[in-house]
Amino acid sequence: MNVGIIDYGAGNLQSVLNAFHALGAEANLITTPAELADLTHLVLPGQGEFGDCSRKLEASGMTQPIKDWIAADKPFLGICVGYQLLFEGSEESPAAKGLGIFKGKNVKFTAEAGLKIPHMGWNGVTPQNSNLSMWNGMSEEPYFYYVHSYFPQAEEADCVACVTTYGNQTFHGAVTRGNLIATQFHPEKSQHAGLQLLKNFLAL
Repeated sequence: MNVGIIDYGAGNLQSVLNAFHALGAEANLITTPAELADLTHLVLPGQGEFGDCSRKLEASGMTQPIKDWIAADKPFLGICVGYQLLFEGSEESPAAKGLGIFKGKNVKFTAEAGLKIPHMGWNGVTPQNSNLSMWNGMSEEPYFYYVHSYFPQAEEADCVACVTTYGNQTFHGAVTRGNLIATQFHPEKSQHAGLQLLKNFLAL
């Protein structure tokens, strides 16, 4: 088992690295496609503006290798903007393109009285299929840590792994397909539930 965390200048890398190390996993930062050869698991983190992350990822030369990795159904984890980038685009950066792994785009929370944007802090998720291996060892409504203003609207209902409600809005908190898991929340900051999800990812 060898985990590669893509360092393209747009991720919360140390926290993700520390979380995998806490589970006893061999995990390292990678910056080039050549480093994918010896990996068993690949992680795409991300923080910041969608367009900036998209440009940095393309400049790193990792865009097509990521698509190839996912097409081969190798274990892949996307986190936060690394989740958003799996979709076609975002209202945040209309000119920027995502990877297009899933159909749909990222939209901003609609303003509501008393609703703070970004959505920041702990929130419960409702799994759409509790039998998915990513939910092994968790409660019926596990809590995870979120920090975001935008979220994907997946057009393919069968890929939605869970939903989360914030104010009067319910959004897709995670998607999954084959050996791919991607989450809007930060498992590396989510204590027990987050570490359990990472453990389940490593078991893929």
